[in-house]
Amino acid sequence: MFTQFFGSYLLNKKIVSPENLRVAMEKKDSTRVKLGVLAINAGYMTAKQVDAVHRKQATVDKRIGDIAVEMGYLTSEQVEELLSSQKTGCLLLGQALVDMGCLTNEEFENVLTSYKKENNLTDKDFTEDDNKKASEVISSFYDIDGEYAMYVSEYVNILFKNLIRFVGDDFTPLVSAELADSDTAVTQEICGEFCAVTSIGAGDAAAVAFASRFSEEQLTENDEYTKDVISEFLNLNNGLYNVNISNSTGKELGLTPQAVSTVGEAAKINAKLMLTVPVEFSFGVVLFTISIK
Repeated sequence: MFTQFFGSYLLNKKIVSPENLRVAMEKKDSTRVKLGVLAINAGYMTAKQVDAVHRKQATVDKRIGDIAVEMGYLTSEQVEELLSSQKTGCLLLGQALVDMGCLTNEEFENVLTSYKKENNLTDKDFTEDDNKKASEVISSFYDIDGEYAMYVSEYVNILFKNLIRFVGDDFTPLVSAELADSDTAVTQEICGEFCAVTSIGAGDAAAVAFASRFSEEQLTENDEYTKDVISEFLNLNNGLYNVNISNSTGKELGLTPQAVSTVGEAAKINAKLMLTVPVEFSFGVVLFTISIK
C-alpha cells in the first residue's frame, strides 16, 4: 500500500496532475523498471549519472548495465543484484511517470528520497508486509490520534490490503472528496467490546465498476445485485478486521447484517471518532468510513 500513498504524496505536492497519476497507476503493472531507476533507488547512481549513461547509450551498441560498469558507476555485481531485485510498486509507478514524460530521472530521485525521509521508510519497508510501519504511515496521512486511533488505523490498513487483493491496486488515497448525499451507501456495524459503524459509498458508475471487479462479473446497473456484491466486500473486510483485532488485542467483535442507505444517512452518526477514507480508482471515487460509537 506504500505505492498508493506515494501516489497521494505526488498528488498532494502537486508534482503530477490527477489525470497523469490515474494513467500511470493503470500503466504501472505493464511497466518494466529500467536499470537506471533501480540504481537510483538503491543509491548506487545519481540521476545525473543515469542520464549520462543514457546519452552514451545513444552512441554505442551496448547494454546500459555494461556502459554503467565501463563508466565506473556500477560494478558487475551491482548490475546483477539490481536486475534480480524485487520491483516494488513505487518504482513501477515512478518508471511509468518517467516514461510518460511527467518526471525526469532527477525529479523522480528527489521525490522518492523525500517521500522515504518524510515517512521514515526504507527499501525493506516497501517489500515487507509490516503492519506497524503501515499503521504509522496511515496515522500520519489521516492525522489519526486519540483513544481509538489504533483501531481506526488498523481498519484502514486491512481495508487497503483487501482492496489490493480483491479489487485492484490502481487507486490513490485522497485527503478529501465529496459524494452526493443521495449516492448509495452500504453499512455494517461492528459490535462487541467497542462498536463502530462502517460504510462504503459511491455514485452509480463507480459502484457498478467496484462491484464488477470484486465479483469478477461485468455488471451494468447499480441494482440490488450490485449492492449485494458491495455488501459482501464490506462483510469480508470487516470479518478479517475482527479476526485481526481479536488476534492482536484479545477483544471479541461481531457483525450485524449489512444494510443499504445513502451517503447522507451513513454520515449521520454520533461518533467518538469518525474517519472518512476517499479512494480514487481509475473508474471513480469510492468513499469508506469508520465511525467509533
